[in-house]
Amino acid sequence: MSAPILRSLAELRALRAAWRAEGARVAVVPTMGALHAGHLSLAAAAKAAADRVIVTIFVNPRQFNDPGDLARYPRTEARDAEKLAPLGVDAIYVPTPDQIYPPGFATSISVTGVSEGLCGAHRPGHFDGVATVVTKLLLQTGADCAFFGEKDYQQLMVVRRLVRDLDIPIEIVGCPTVREPDGLALSSRNALLPGDVRAVAPALYRALATAGQALEAGAGAGEALAGARAAILAAGFAEVEYLELRAAADLAPLDAAVVPARLLVAAHLGGVRLIDNIPVAAG
Repeated sequence: MSAPILRSLAELRALRAAWRAEGARVAVVPTMGALHAGHLSLAAAAKAAADRVIVTIFVNPRQFNDPGDLARYPRTEARDAEKLAPLGVDAIYVPTPDQIYPPGFATSISVTGVSEGLCGAHRPGHFDGVATVVTKLLLQTGADCAFFGEKDYQQLMVVRRLVRDLDIPIEIVGCPTVREPDGLALSSRNALLPGDVRAVAPALYRALATAGQALEAGAGAGEALAGARAAILAAGFAEVEYLELRAAADLAPLDAAVVPARLLVAAHLGGVRLIDNIPVAAG
């Protein structure tokens, strides 16, 4: 049975009040729709951890710095609802734009530190948009816990920081990246890859995995990352936007895996920007 689709904050709060009266623990899974198995794994984890689950679908214009990218972003609400039905989520919140950004809306949340560099350096204003909409969704849903994928690791760190800094009483749960059998990290953007280059895409993960093994064996970041960059470009990627080793706890740059780390990459293939990351144990 499909979950009810709520489009207004009033509907959402009425349902949330009823659940609160029951003493239910509520989880939220914020998404921009175009759901794939990665999103569904978040919803399943939320169902296992809470009494009630809300999945939100909102394509947030404030986190796109390219209007063309916003226009191309897939919107598949009906198909998304069908995919969620077997999981038994309790509500799908698909707010109209005015429910998130009402007329005269003039507030922006900016998280410094963990938002700097990586995607933050190449997508000006992106994380301000992410932080603002996530703050709105956490407060609107009044959830006890929220689930995010580790594929967008920098985003996860931004959300954890804003929740901590703003004293929002919610647990943020990061869930492992879900991959295709060939290693490609699941992403709504994968559907935009031209058919003739899709076979090239898994080279991104293979290069990360090889570099990660070298780093865990004690190699310096300079050597390991140079080899990974060369492998990505040799496979057919047009550009490596960034490829960096950062501390897992705070995204501080590292020259070697001396603490638990993440190896993060963004690269362009067939006109599509792909990101990925893997954990790297201290060597």
